[in-house]
Amino acid sequence: MMSMKGKRVLVTAGASGIGRAIAEAFASAGARVFVCDIDEGALRQLQTQLPDVMTSVCDVADRGSVARMVAEGAAALGGLDVLVNNAGIAGPVASVADMDPDAWENVLRVNLTGTFTVTQHAIPHLKQSTAGSIVIMSSLAGRFGYPNRSPYATTKWGLVGFTKTLSRELGEFGIRVNAILPGAVEGPRLQQVFQGRASASGRSVAQEEAAALANQSIKRFVDPADIGALAVFLGSEAGRSISGQIVPIDGDSQSAS
Repeated sequence: MMSMKGKRVLVTAGASGIGRAIAEAFASAGARVFVCDIDEGALRQLQTQLPDVMTSVCDVADRGSVARMVAEGAAALGGLDVLVNNAGIAGPVASVADMDPDAWENVLRVNLTGTFTVTQHAIPHLKQSTAGSIVIMSSLAGRFGYPNRSPYATTKWGLVGFTKTLSRELGEFGIRVNAILPGAVEGPRLQQVFQGRASASGRSVAQEEAAALANQSIKRFVDPADIGALAVFLGSEAGRSISGQIVPIDGDSQSAS
């Protein structure tokens, strides 16, 4: 693992899942880490297990909550070197024709506008860093159409455009901006997806897993720790010449399904 000793890192939605793996990776590399999450219980558990990680409850869809959280995080860390925008929700499963407009807007509010709001508040702090970096979590759904998941896919494509634009705007300040696009990530959430598909299709969970792996060249699902390692690389000195890039980590998946 590359050294991040002394670096100051803010991770949104970092109390569980991919976000937690990212927070753990930065902490293991020597960074000082501040994690926000909407789940207060998960934050307490994280701090019990990783007492050096600082935490704050935050709903990224609430602008006031974000303003407070970023200010709190920057003060606790003594500045900010790396921002990892991980917060997002899956949203509903429905065709565009049947989509609930309120559900559509809720996904955009969290995934897209939430990322914008956190980033906007973090930029003044990142400009004070000698090696500022922003990592944005998009998705495999940010590269392909995703039937019946239009709000999720739309936001993940939008985050790619946001990444490209930010990299152009912030390059003059030495701030790098890159996006990570995970595919199917091993864990309870993926298993719930397969169980839901199995219930709908009448096939077994094992058959649904096999169908998903058939979409990939590498026949295993992504380990969250690998995403954490990639985030550390992009935020580290080793990634100092990398910006504006869209980095898939999906076993060479050929579609989003």
